[in-house]
Amino acid sequence: MHVGFIGLGNVGSKLAGSVIRNGLTLTVFDLNKEAAEPLLAQGAAFGESPRQMATDCDVIITCLPSPAASAAVLENADGVLAGLTKDTVWAEMSTTDEAEVLRLGEKVNAAGGHAVDCPVSGGCHRAATGNIAILAGCSRDTFDRMLPVLTKMGRRILHTGELGSASKLKVMTNYLATANLLTLCEALVTCKAAGLDLATTYEAIRISSGNSFVHETESQVILNGSRDINFTMDLVLKDIGLFQQMAERNGVPLEISPLLIDIMSDGAQKYGQREWSPNIIRRLEDACDLKVLADGFPAEMVDDEPEEPGYEIKPKSA
Repeated sequence: MHVGFIGLGNVGSKLAGSVIRNGLTLTVFDLNKEAAEPLLAQGAAFGESPRQMATDCDVIITCLPSPAASAAVLENADGVLAGLTKDTVWAEMSTTDEAEVLRLGEKVNAAGGHAVDCPVSGGCHRAATGNIAILAGCSRDTFDRMLPVLTKMGRRILHTGELGSASKLKVMTNYLATANLLTLCEALVTCKAAGLDLATTYEAIRISSGNSFVHETESQVILNGSRDINFTMDLVLKDIGLFQQMAERNGVPLEISPLLIDIMSDGAQKYGQREWSPNIIRRLEDACDLKVLADGFPAEMVDDEPEEPGYEIKPKSA
């Protein structure tokens, strides 16, 4: 299986690393060729263009920062669609708008290819080890073709239904993660103001009903002070904005979502679009003249679980 991987950012570079580490032939492409150097050192090839990669590869994966970037990579004169051959699979691993996935998917299908949206969830540290979760929206036949590739990049693989369904679920999960992050910021600052030891506070949350994946990861880099979770405020705003749009398209009058957008927008304006997202806590730290820090926490998350072979998750109703 020859995999072409386009987009070597924080997540894409790690997913591509899992592809080559697990024995598949890999060609990569990024506008910044320096981002590809570690993968080239491991034996990957650098693609001449997305168009040529679509001709040469069995699977083309895109992992890009925005729907506009994905559209450009597919639709430009030297893009994927111009070189797509029959039965090539285009796998969109970006967090994107399901309407855009469907639009581009129709063009892929018209060219004789197959489309799947398969965003990941679980953090960059799990992307690095191949232990991340992957949601996959496509026909069952396409899913079965992609599963051997997806299990090289992730541990738990869920077929979510038809094309676009995975993108809907992905922005939903990022919305929930953002809500959890913001409530954790309020909890940590309030406990600091109340005179509680923050290392003890962390453990109290971890062993209680207040625990979550976000707490076990992002609270640690908050308390360290690095706030480095490899995810920035502009990306959070993109994702929760996509969730808000999905709700509006379907007539759901959300109440909490607009507040999250307002808070994150204010943080991005104050501290910068490319600031690490957990540093949204600074809004409350500055307001209270407090620093939420504790000794013994890591500057960045590292997945200490051994890499395990990936497998399909079956819903209970299946």
